Amino acid sequence: MLDRRRLLLGIGAAALAGPGLLPRLAAGAGKPALTTGLPEGVYDTADLEALPGKRPLIKLSYRPPNYETPVSYFDSVFTPNDAFFVRYHLADIPETLDAAAWKIKFGGEGATAPVELGLAELKSGFERVEIAAVCQCSGNRRGLSEPHVPGIQWGLGAMGNARWRGVRLKDVLAKVGLRKEAVEIVVKGADSPVLDKTPDFVKSIPVWKALDENTLIAWEMNGEPLPHFNGFPVRLVVPGWTATYWMKHLATVEAVTKPFDGFWVKSAYRIPIGRFPVTQHFLTQMNEASEPITEMVVNSVVTAPAAGHKAKAGRPLEIRGLAWDGGYGIRHVEVSLDEGKSWREADLGQDYGRFAFRPWNFRFTPMKPGVVTVMAKASNGIGQTQAEALIFNPAGYHNNVIRPLAVTVV
Repeated sequence: MLDRRRLLLGIGAAALAGPGLLPRLAAGAGKPALTTGLPEGVYDTADLEALPGKRPLIKLSYRPPNYETPVSYFDSVFTPNDAFFVRYHLADIPETLDAAAWKIKFGGEGATAPVELGLAELKSGFERVEIAAVCQCSGNRRGLSEPHVPGIQWGLGAMGNARWRGVRLKDVLAKVGLRKEAVEIVVKGADSPVLDKTPDFVKSIPVWKALDENTLIAWEMNGEPLPHFNGFPVRLVVPGWTATYWMKHLATVEAVTKPFDGFWVKSAYRIPIGRFPVTQHFLTQMNEASEPITEMVVNSVVTAPAAGHKAKAGRPLEIRGLAWDGGYGIRHVEVSLDEGKSWREADLGQDYGRFAFRPWNFRFTPMKPGVVTVMAKASNGIGQTQAEALIFNPAGYHNNVIRPLAVTVV
């Protein structure tokens, strides 16, 4: 485990010492092109700015850093590492980390043989696997809730798709040994709160999810080491589930025999019971009113043309986009050109796996000047379809409402 006194060299210390100590490579790069429907203040305060190792992203907060990927960067199925969104809850983040010296402690009262493993031991001691998966903040599109709700006012880009490479968590837990009484796996990263009264960001997942063959301890992203602000040197990857469980800078993994009672599971990242069409439930953390958020709901985004695009009457126009869900696979995407009165099937692109973005495209020829309202609707392999109306909840989670895009034909 990292010595927290050494972490004072990191971002949290910079935040306390004053502005300017954390390098901002593209401060003042300009105002971003934001989607419509966000709170008015976001348009005044959001800037395009680059963290170290990143191209300019939409800065929504600086301490802790929360940076959104502009929709224009989703021009490929796999989101470039330097364009991948950044999400932190706590401001005390280590500025530099030594991968060669990194150790993860595995143990807890639910383990039979606690062990400490470094990155080299993970790479040499277990089968290496790779999986394509979407990492999406639970609050993606929160800023589009109506009425607006508190929290980071994300637009469309608190997500990304990557090839993650590492080892299966279940293989490492087999070495650690789980007692039959173990019910959850508790994980903690290297970031920590600046103030003692702030709850440390610690999460748990049910044992059955930890033992899923797709849940990984990953050190590589799109063929390269994890970027610093995406969890270097190792992070948890939980395909199909929202990013709150994808612990960055993974430092401890503990098996516990009683439900974890930490703030970020017991009180935060919860949704009302029975409101959303999810099939995977975190049973040991459910109560009569709410349950932890788990799998992502089916969703899609139009990536091209951009908002405000002017098309030529009589010339073909291609609509492109991405669709994804919690791992059941995208079955089809439909497009409407008449504000949802009728729908036509789009062409699906290559399938990179059930947890990945699925590209789609739709071609049509607008014949006369005017405004065409483009809408896209994705459905998955178990019959779930994007929502036509917002399923409101106080935290702004699971916003998958079909969104219109106006194209002006001249």
